[in-house]
Amino acid sequence: MQKLLLLGDEAIAQGFIDAGGSAINSYPGTPSTQITEYVMKSKEAKEKGIVANWCANEKTALEASIGVSYAGKRAMTCMKHVGLNVAGDPFMNAAIIGTKGVLIVVADDPSMFSSQDEQDSRFYGHWAMIPMLEPSNQQEAYDMVHFGYELSETLSTPVLYRIPTRLAHSRAGIVRREPKAQNEITFPQNPKQFVLLPANAKVQYRTLIEKQAEFTKSSEESGYNKYIDGSDKKLGIITTGIAYNYLMENFKDGKCPHPIVKITQYPLPYSFLNKLYEECDEILVLEDGQPFVEELIKGFLGKGKKVMGRLDETIRRDGELNAEKVAKALGMTVKTGAPIPAVVTNRPPALCQGCPHIDSYNALNEVMAEYKDGKVFGDIGCYTLGFNMGAINTTVCMGASITMAKGASEVGVFPAVAVIGDGTFGHSGLTGLLDCINEKANVVVMILDNEITGMTGGQPSSANNKLENICIGLGVDPKHIRTVVPLKKNHEEFVQILKEEIAYEGVSVIIPRRMCLVEAKKHLNK
Repeated sequence: MQKLLLLGDEAIAQGFIDAGGSAINSYPGTPSTQITEYVMKSKEAKEKGIVANWCANEKTALEASIGVSYAGKRAMTCMKHVGLNVAGDPFMNAAIIGTKGVLIVVADDPSMFSSQDEQDSRFYGHWAMIPMLEPSNQQEAYDMVHFGYELSETLSTPVLYRIPTRLAHSRAGIVRREPKAQNEITFPQNPKQFVLLPANAKVQYRTLIEKQAEFTKSSEESGYNKYIDGSDKKLGIITTGIAYNYLMENFKDGKCPHPIVKITQYPLPYSFLNKLYEECDEILVLEDGQPFVEELIKGFLGKGKKVMGRLDETIRRDGELNAEKVAKALGMTVKTGAPIPAVVTNRPPALCQGCPHIDSYNALNEVMAEYKDGKVFGDIGCYTLGFNMGAINTTVCMGASITMAKGASEVGVFPAVAVIGDGTFGHSGLTGLLDCINEKANVVVMILDNEITGMTGGQPSSANNKLENICIGLGVDPKHIRTVVPLKKNHEEFVQILKEEIAYEGVSVIIPRRMCLVEAKKHLNK
């Protein structure tokens, strides 16, 4: 078959197309975005009639994929690690109902290159008691999509497919397999399977528990987990996913002298781990992310031998794993280059020159300077960079700006202003605004409308061209839904609107609307 040079994300996407995938429903989030974009742009996917959608958020995306599963076809949903929090409800219940033919691809972001935390999605998969796959390279990333669907359909379970940033955004050659045809439409034979009334759910949950032995058997027999023997048994090494590559980079001949358990499929292969523990004096755990495996093995291997890793900070607990950190943990000499010159040291990111958010924040800063105790509650998006302009006081999670402003206003903070983008508002801001309306909160909500989901690469915003109608439908007084074009020439008008709406006791919505400059350039080049 054809060999392609692909990012890890792209290898997963091509695997989805070749494995007979029918629908991919996702929400963009770095470092997972390129998976869905690849399918959307694929001529082959279009010819096969594959559905590829950006959804309002990760929850709605996963629920759509569960609907695809109900119809007997293969689905994929992609998100970044914090998106799994949003999808947590359908994620946990997908395991109980025995969802088949669904891969949930979650891209974790160790070192927080574009995220607010280092959450490790393997804890979610363990909690849900479902199989997990964690490829170590791009070829495995492609092959494991095929295997994941076979595993899912054979054992009637969704599969969590975890990748870190470095694998998602690095390239390697992959060899394609012969493409499979899409499944025909079929419906569940058990009419109670997708109906989680307590009486049904109890039976389904018991079934999930009874499947655990099969899940473990697969992880020990599939060939994706391996015990690799070594002559020097003073140390045994456990690697997970891409950590295996980081280990091997430290040995020029590709031969590590220590025994290794290479883990790319979960549940843990307990027989391999017990063998390693029995044969070696000490254990080193290498994983790109939080100490997930390290915590689990300390529970079942006992306290007789030293187990090292992130928990004891043999490898620093935070940050991305790399070959140098592995070398240091192995006691090897680590070569370091010359210090980074000051001219190329890190600089804080800034909004693009000409960005409409700059004009919005200039107006907001001028008005808020008049209020000693007023606060501006920010959100997740390009406009989070307003912090570097002194314009926002908080950023916690998607949609939190509106609800935090509501909570603060109700205990006396005035003025309480929420700043949220049109994409984030469509993702998780509507319900917060509804709370404000129901409780008659004294808040000003600024929905910065740049007509796209800017931070993740310009995907369409789910609320585009609907903001005013949505706000009216939720119950905002139309007289207090104000729009303005954020430009320097309109600065005084913007300031006046802000002052008037802050003075109004109730829910106000201000919509500064101007297309993202990067997106506007794309339109000029068409």
